[in-house]
Amino acid sequence: MEKRRLSFWQIWNMSFGFLGIQMGFALQNANASRILQIFGADVHELSWFWVIAPLMGLIVQPIVGHYSDKTWSKLGRRKPYFLVGAILASIGLVLMPQADMFIAFLPALWVGAGMLMIMDASFNIAMEPFRALVGDNLRTDQRTAGFSIQTALIGFGAVIGSWLPYALTNWFGVSNETIAGVVPMNLILSFIIGAVILIISILVTVITTTEYSPEELNSFEDDHLGSDSSANITEKESSLFDIFEDFRKMPTTMRQLSWVQFFSWFGLFGMWVFATPAIAQHIYGLPYTDSSSSAYQDAGDWIGILFGVYNLISAFYAFALPYIAKKIGRKRTHAISLVIGGLGLLSIYIMPDKNWLIVSMIGVGIAWASILAMPYAILAGSISPKKMGVYMGIFNFFIVIPQIINAIIGGPLVKYAYNNHAIYALVMSGVSFLIAAALVSKVKDVDDVIQK
Repeated sequence: MEKRRLSFWQIWNMSFGFLGIQMGFALQNANASRILQIFGADVHELSWFWVIAPLMGLIVQPIVGHYSDKTWSKLGRRKPYFLVGAILASIGLVLMPQADMFIAFLPALWVGAGMLMIMDASFNIAMEPFRALVGDNLRTDQRTAGFSIQTALIGFGAVIGSWLPYALTNWFGVSNETIAGVVPMNLILSFIIGAVILIISILVTVITTTEYSPEELNSFEDDHLGSDSSANITEKESSLFDIFEDFRKMPTTMRQLSWVQFFSWFGLFGMWVFATPAIAQHIYGLPYTDSSSSAYQDAGDWIGILFGVYNLISAFYAFALPYIAKKIGRKRTHAISLVIGGLGLLSIYIMPDKNWLIVSMIGVGIAWASILAMPYAILAGSISPKKMGVYMGIFNFFIVIPQIINAIIGGPLVKYAYNNHAIYALVMSGVSFLIAAALVSKVKDVDDVIQK
C-alpha cells in the first residue's frame, strides 16, 4: 500500500495554518525587543528575555512530538495540537503589547515577558506537529515540494506580520507615537489582527486536511529509510521517558544535520534580537540608550519592512527550491543558500543608508527559505514514520540550544566586547551562517535524487 499523491492545492491547504503561525511569529520577532525596551528593558538585557523562546521549544516540542505520535482522535493525529497551540498563541498576541494594563498587579515588563513565554510555548505546540504532518501525509518524492510550499506560506505570513505595523501607520494613519512605557497603537492593533488571522488559517487546515489512520501509516512501504534509521523500532508500550532513548538512537543523518542547524539558528537568533538596536544605532545614528524617540519608532517600523523583505524573498525562493535541488542536490542547494545569507548579514555593516539594507535582506531571505525546508526534507527520509513526531521534536533541540547559548552570551558580548554596538552581533550572525554552510558537506542525505 502506498500513500496517495497529493495535488498542489491539497499540499497548500495542509500547510495553510503555517501562514497564521508565522504571521504571529513575525510580529513577535520584529517587535518583541522594541516592546520590551518600551517597557524598560536595556539593550544588553534583551537576549535574556528572549531566552524564553528557545527554552519553551526545548521543553515543549519533544513532548508534543512524542504524544502526537501516540494520539488519535476525531480531529486526527496532529491537528488537535496545532489547534490548541493557535488558540493559546492568539491570547499571548493580544495581551503582550497591552501588558501595561496589568501594571496594578505586576510591572509591565514582567507581564510582557510572561506573554512572550506563552506565545513561544504555544507556537512550539503548533509548529512541530505541522512539520510531522507533512512527513506523515506525503510520499518521499513529494517531501521537498511539501516543505517548500510550507516555507512559501511561512514567508507570505511573515511578510504580512512584518509589514503590518508600517502599513497601518503609513497607509491607514494609525499612530506609531508613544509615551514612556506605552506601546504605540499601530503595534497593538497589528498583534490583534495577527491573532485573528492565526485562528482562521489554522481552521482552514483542520477543516480541509485528512490524516492517515495509525493502521494506514503502519502499512505504508514507500519510506525507503537509511540503514541507520529508526525503522526497526519494536512495538511496545512507550512512555515519555523514551524520548531520551530516542535521542540516543537518533539517525546519523540527524546528528550530522545538528551542527548545521546549530550555527544556522545561532545566527538567526542574533539577527532577531539585535536587529532593531543595531540598525537604530548604526544606520539611524541613535544612541544605544534611545528607545522612545520618534526616530527610534521609525527605525522599529523599518525593521518590520526589512524582515518582510527577507520573508517575501524566502516565499518566492521556496517555490524554486525543489527544482534547484533536483539539479544540484539538496545539500549543495542548502550550502549555497547559507553562503548567500551569510554575506547578506555581513553586508549590513557597510551599507550607506536604510534603503540599501533591502539588498542585505534579499540574501537573508534566500538562506531563510532553505533553512526552513532543506534540513527537514533531508531529515524526513532518515527516520521511521512511527517516530516522525518525536524526532521532529528532538530535531528542535538543535534549533533551540544555539538560541539559548546566544541568549546567555549575546547580551554580555554586546555590552562588554562590542561596547554596546549591537551591529557586531549581526556580523557574528553572518559568520555563523558561513560556518553552517561549510558543515553541510558532512551530511549524508539518504534519499536525495539528483536529476541529471
